[in-house]
Amino acid sequence: MKSKLKNGIVLFLPLQIVLVKWLANYPTFIEEYYSNGIYQYTSKFFRYLLGWIPFSVGDILYATLIVLTINYLITKRKYIKQKPLIFLRNVGVVLSIAYFTFHFCWGLNYYREPLYKTLQIKESHSLPELESFVYRLIEKTNTIHKTITKDSTKAVVMPYSKDEIYNLTTIGYKELQKTYPLFNYQTSSLKTSLFSTGLSYAGYGGYLNPFTNEAQVNGKIPLYRFPVVAGHEAGHQIGYSAENETNFIGYLVTVNNNDTYFKYAAYSYALSYCLSDIRRNNPELFDELYANLNVGVKKNYQELSTFWDNYENPMEPVLKSVYSTFLKANNQKDGMKSYSRVVTLLVAYHQKYPL
Repeated sequence: MKSKLKNGIVLFLPLQIVLVKWLANYPTFIEEYYSNGIYQYTSKFFRYLLGWIPFSVGDILYATLIVLTINYLITKRKYIKQKPLIFLRNVGVVLSIAYFTFHFCWGLNYYREPLYKTLQIKESHSLPELESFVYRLIEKTNTIHKTITKDSTKAVVMPYSKDEIYNLTTIGYKELQKTYPLFNYQTSSLKTSLFSTGLSYAGYGGYLNPFTNEAQVNGKIPLYRFPVVAGHEAGHQIGYSAENETNFIGYLVTVNNNDTYFKYAAYSYALSYCLSDIRRNNPELFDELYANLNVGVKKNYQELSTFWDNYENPMEPVLKSVYSTFLKANNQKDGMKSYSRVVTLLVAYHQKYPL
């Protein structure tokens, strides 16, 4: 690549940043022309291109880039010391191309219209509204748990393989789009991440590769939680970037599935977020509500808690802090806390459409 072209690409980076921040002021424009326009074509292209491949191409791409970067830094270390400005320019070229590709392929979805506006539900909830909703959720969760296990003291064991869960998730989206065409999901590209161990140590259930549009699910998480995580990552694929919104979409597509195990996964998932929200604000109320849960439901919660405890490590808070900063830089002001904002969507949605 010629020097002038490299210089031009580097200079294009600050212009891109200004353009993205300017476009962020026009969510209606992004909703219509990017999220429901350009993105629909680019995302489907990548899912058609890579969705049929049984392993994660994006994971291999990331691993290859990491190896090549380390190799370059080692073999070119003398050159880097001799010509640091040229090295910095080359880094700028990579950053500029990556920034453009990220936002063109997926990133502008961070600035689309909020989902609560699209669904025409409330933006906030009160503690009494949450408490009332949780009572109904507990009843739903306990009932479906007993239906599956026939014994309130037994934990639910998911009878499906990971691939079967992916297939059922896709079927769930087909059911959901009958009511909400905006959740149209064509050509599945749900895959188990090759980096599942790393994701576990980092504390993540999955991620979307924005460059290949492959939805990666952490293959080590307990299977009873798998359906909602798969639904969450597929929600990213159809163009929803905010974590609270994809948490909600993951719940919605799972609870609308005709499969009983999926419904249990959805209700127990929603209940765990709501109970956590109550525990932060009213520990006494949390204890009162939690006591009403079937012992088997509590065992499933303990199964998940034990899983994450087994992968706890000193680097996890650092990694989450970095990702939180990334989220804040991309229009999610609450950072990692944005995940728990799903509670408002759950309460508001079910006030409009009662359980």
